[in-house]
Amino acid sequence: MYKNKAENGRNNISGLKIKELRLAMSPKVSQRKFADMLQLQGLDLDKNAIQRIESGQRFITDIELKAFAELLNTSCDALLRG
Repeated sequence: MYKNKAENGRNNISGLKIKELRLAMSPKVSQRKFADMLQLQGLDLDKNAIQRIESGQRFITDIELKAFAELLNTSCDALLRG
């Protein structure tokens, strides 16, 4: 059977790592500020989308994953390892 959810029931495997890295930014970056930073990169996400991604309620596209990795100064592979 095809599975489109992580083993823990989340809709993505990167959300927790994204949150961890966002909070580790200096100074700490809020979800709203993070969404603003992504919009400057050309990715149209709002604070609610960031919240749903980090909580595992929303899927992440490959385009979004690439933008997250660039902004968080990490690799897509590191985000996928969760």
